[in-house]
Amino acid sequence: MDLRQLEIIRAIAEAGSFTAAGTKLNVSQSAISRQILLLEEELGEPVFLRVGRRIRITAAGESLLQLSHRVFTDVRDTVSSIVDTRQSYTGPLRLAGGMTVSLYVFPILLREFRKLHPLADVKIVAGSTEKCTAAVRAGAADLALLTLPIHHAELVTVPATEEELLLVTRANHPLAAKKRILPQDLRGESFVLFEQGSNTRRVIDEFFTRGRIDPHVVTETENVEIIKACVRAGLGITIISYQAVARETETGQFFCARIHGQKLIRKTGWIYVRSNRIPRAVQEVLSTFDRIRPRLRLSPAAGRERFGQEPEE
Repeated sequence: MDLRQLEIIRAIAEAGSFTAAGTKLNVSQSAISRQILLLEEELGEPVFLRVGRRIRITAAGESLLQLSHRVFTDVRDTVSSIVDTRQSYTGPLRLAGGMTVSLYVFPILLREFRKLHPLADVKIVAGSTEKCTAAVRAGAADLALLTLPIHHAELVTVPATEEELLLVTRANHPLAAKKRILPQDLRGESFVLFEQGSNTRRVIDEFFTRGRIDPHVVTETENVEIIKACVRAGLGITIISYQAVARETETGQFFCARIHGQKLIRKTGWIYVRSNRIPRAVQEVLSTFDRIRPRLRLSPAAGRERFGQEPEE
């Protein structure tokens, strides 16, 4: 059995006769009959039954017809994939993500993406996990980078990063004078935090529970820049990802530290709709992200409790 015979079976099933199949494939009716006869001899089973002037496909023929559909779909997709990789992507690209990744990951990602695909039409949807997940499921976004976990059977999740969450205060806050910050040092402090219900807030709340901290939350928002502005204004302290404050910490605008005995991690991942073939836009974004991931500032120097000072012995 070969691809030509599978093609002939599909043509007969679609055209309804050997003669019509021959016309469709540009070969004689006798050539069609000969190929079917050879196939039936190989299988020891009839593929089509001749009933007067009409034909009827057998169970064996139906199995081969379904095989034909699968094989030619795979051939078409494989050829398309090979052609795609040789060409710059020029279609639309709709990314979704939370505010932190939209501010600190997407610009680096898209700068690299534009080098390879300068004509792509890129749009970004920034919002909550629920908003971004809904956009992907509805087809309004090709893929999203979100804090995990995401549980939807119709979505594929590809792990992306592990970001460290750190305590952040104003540079002149009393906590900034400590060489080591313990969980109990945070009791009685006012906090500006991500909103309730977010996966990042869940990680933080689990820490509060472990540390027996009843936080006084003065403000909740999904916007990391609003959180930073509130901390800068002295409204409270926060726990956010390192990459959101790496630059301000280095320039002395913020104090940033690990909490002794705690390593707070939020995991992010790409999500997209499950299908038989990964769309070109998704493939290109995932490939680009793999290249830029080492540039992301996900965690400060390892082994330090407070940056710039060694922990007390």
